[in-house]
Amino acid sequence: MSLNKVLLIGNVGKDPDVRYFDNGQAVANFPLATSERGYTLANGTVIPERTDWHNIVVRRDQVAFVEKWVRKGSSLYVEGKIRTRSYDDPNGMKRYVTEIHADRVEFYNTGARPVDAGTNTAAAQPASMPQAGGASTQAYAQSASPQQPILASEGAPEDDLPF
Repeated sequence: MSLNKVLLIGNVGKDPDVRYFDNGQAVANFPLATSERGYTLANGTVIPERTDWHNIVVRRDQVAFVEKWVRKGSSLYVEGKIRTRSYDDPNGMKRYVTEIHADRVEFYNTGARPVDAGTNTAAAQPASMPQAGGASTQAYAQSASPQQPILASEGAPEDDLPF
């Protein structure tokens, strides 16, 4: 038995490049950056932050989602398969390219509050925005966004905590 599955959470490096073919098929390509934080070992050795770039290839029904909603800087969750292909460059040298062929692409929400804390994240996103590979984005945003605090003026129960 074998398994070829890749899970990535990262940021889009540039706007997707979408190409349409004569047979009606489409393909979208974009780079995705994933980073590992830097740290210092107990002996004082500093390990710097490391960023890896991945070539993402999206086909079929996911292309419409990527073309309409994904932009440079978007934070994405990508599931797919890793594939390597080769080609001969103009100088006759054999070149290899490693790509992630995405089966699922979704926006990734860290749960951080928006800049304007009074804005409801679910209401700020269009209700018609599709979730490529799952439920609607509005439902996703409601489940992933942090709860707004209940203020005492809104009828929250009094407590006797000193803070």
